[in-house]
Amino acid sequence: MSAVKIRLVTCPNCKKQSEYSTSNPFRPFCSERCKMIDLGDWANENYRIRDNSPPEELDDIE
Repeated sequence: MSAVKIRLVTCPNCKKQSEYSTSNPFRPFCSERCKMIDLGDWANENYRIRDNSPPEELDDIE
């Protein structure tokens, strides 16, 4: 019988190692606290996705 290898990942918030499996409901975070901190950063618009598209022409405005 082969042993199941535990996959560890670095928590995006606190940088601790945490198990990435179904037994960790907060994955890839280590805890609910770290997950909620990240959610709060998104809600406060601390993370943004850059828009590199050119601005639209406003020819129809008079």
